[in-house]
Amino acid sequence: MDTRFDQVYTHPENEIFRVVFYPDRIYHARYLTATRSSRYRYYVAEVRNSADGTAIKGDVFLGGTKLCPMLRIEYSGIRLVEQAREFGRGLGPRTKAWIRITGDDPEKTAEATVTLHWDPVIGAYAAEIWGTLEAPEGTPHDHRVLPLMGRDAPITRAPALSPLLGEITEVAMAFREDGMLYPTGQRIGNPQWDNAYLRSHQEPRTQEPSSPQNTVEDKNYLLDFQRGFFIPDASQIKPVNYRNAMTDEGNPDRRDDNIVQMRWLFQRELGSDLVFFHEVTVPPGAVEGTHRHIGSEEVYYVVEGTGLAYMSDGDDPTTSGYPLVERQVFGIGPVKCRELPVRPGSVIYTKSGGVHGIRNPGDKPLKFVAFLYHTT
Repeated sequence: MDTRFDQVYTHPENEIFRVVFYPDRIYHARYLTATRSSRYRYYVAEVRNSADGTAIKGDVFLGGTKLCPMLRIEYSGIRLVEQAREFGRGLGPRTKAWIRITGDDPEKTAEATVTLHWDPVIGAYAAEIWGTLEAPEGTPHDHRVLPLMGRDAPITRAPALSPLLGEITEVAMAFREDGMLYPTGQRIGNPQWDNAYLRSHQEPRTQEPSSPQNTVEDKNYLLDFQRGFFIPDASQIKPVNYRNAMTDEGNPDRRDDNIVQMRWLFQRELGSDLVFFHEVTVPPGAVEGTHRHIGSEEVYYVVEGTGLAYMSDGDDPTTSGYPLVERQVFGIGPVKCRELPVRPGSVIYTKSGGVHGIRNPGDKPLKFVAFLYHTT
């Protein structure tokens, strides 16, 4: 950690916002596996999170000398617990993590499966993948740390990953049950996965509206170690077209020319529970169908044009003075909604269980940007 952090930690602006310099526990390196011996030290280069998973990359030092690069994986297991409960099972002291890392050269990737062990200190499953478990000649490992090393141990080595550990740019992860029922040891025939809910992302591979070619299946969490992203002109990003987005058969808004465009600015690059940040264009006469959010929240911020947004009656009590209309909600049927006029600067914030949609009855395009993220 940069020692200058301590000099600004108590500045008023940091006391107020706790955003620019946040005291992430991991930078203190007190909870990493080998620190039970004072002979080991860690240099944590970067930390990335996505939902229940964390990837920490850095180096391990033994006796003041760099031993090797390392990658630490932590997983809280909340989502996998729910998957296992569907089959009447709980999680034991171990889970598995499938990991794929990418090096400085995007064409250089490697993958492996490692065992994660429950660590009550951090309240999560964890494993550290070291570039080597061999101590330098004449400098043996500490007796308090050596038993934690080995295949399927809390400190392990994955030969396939070792060549790239010092140059990680991306980490893809998915998690599953251990495969052995705890505590009986009975083999599980259908171990469940937490693979980001069969996660996919959108790419403009074709301009055919709603083409399945534009949906790329990932089925994993992606942690990107790139530190910044600059888009000079978002309008130059090709949009993905969607016909009759969020409208069912029988909805009067459903028609062949009802096409909206979405420019997917950030998707898998986002950390935590964020799913995407994109720009939506609703052409004159077009509609993004009214729909309900379950387990996610979304923010619309209108940047261009005017139109009508819809919010379920009662979702925001302050909208009770607006016209009450009936809208066909995607997959649900008719719902009483408030019809809200929107213009540049209008904001629509929908929490889990809420309903929203937007229509452009005018003669100019309506544009808004949207953030969507999973709730926990």
